[in-house]
Amino acid sequence: MKIENLRGSIVAIVTPFKDNGEIDLQTFDALLEWHIAQGSNGLVVCGTTGETPTLSEDEDAMMMERAVKIVKGRIPLIAGTGSNSTQDCIKYSKRAKKAGVDGLLVVAPYYNKPTRKGLHLHFTSVAQAVDIPIILYNVPSRTGSNIAPDLAIQLAKENKNIIAIKEAGGKIEVFAELLANRPQGFKVYSGDDFLSTMANWLGADGCVSVIANVIPHEFSQLMHASINGDVATAREIFYKYQNIINLMFVESNPIPVKTALAAMGKITETFRAPLCAMEEDTKAMLLTEMQRLKLI
Repeated sequence: MKIENLRGSIVAIVTPFKDNGEIDLQTFDALLEWHIAQGSNGLVVCGTTGETPTLSEDEDAMMMERAVKIVKGRIPLIAGTGSNSTQDCIKYSKRAKKAGVDGLLVVAPYYNKPTRKGLHLHFTSVAQAVDIPIILYNVPSRTGSNIAPDLAIQLAKENKNIIAIKEAGGKIEVFAELLANRPQGFKVYSGDDFLSTMANWLGADGCVSVIANVIPHEFSQLMHASINGDVATAREIFYKYQNIINLMFVESNPIPVKTALAAMGKITETFRAPLCAMEEDTKAMLLTEMQRLKLI
């Protein structure tokens, strides 16, 4: 499948670590194979859920190359290459293209809070420097900057390789504005698991998901049911899993999702500082819900 046609469940995959803090490549390989077998429609490597702020440049490159080697084009593979430096973002993006990924997820520059003009300059510079499909990533709660819907649409019209946006601002009205005005072929993905079903009913194309790490088959079913207008099926799946979707964000992502995967025996419960193990009360809530769903 070409990335331009990607719809459904796109897993923002975790980075598993060994007890000594090194990246666990064998476990990473197994996770990739599991997601493909479970029906996930795409994968994002080296995103926020992958703890990329704590990975070195060499580790980032290794993870991208490893994912390309294992996935072998069976589903689209997207690499997170964002930075608050435009020149660094271009460098990371060129490296990802060389590794062989199918597309890039480029977050709005964080911390330095660029103006609208600065955001336009940033994304235009990256799009012109690297001839590969780009997904804009808007997550104001983490970056401190916002890609307004009309700016995303302008960027898509001006740059043929800006093909989609991952919208994680938490407002359903933003999805409505994007979907009402997007150019033909431009994809809109939710970056919010909880809102993704409603966004799909408005016409969105799926979700770059955290919870799909834990329930890949079920979340893919939810995405396709809601995209295809099967309201009864979508409601049944959504209401079954809404509590655990919310629990994925009871502490900073990816702390809960990695805790859940460790409880399932998929990875070790290891983080890189400044991330750390869950608080006992929130962990107990998560494990109780996982037991109710028979995930553990």
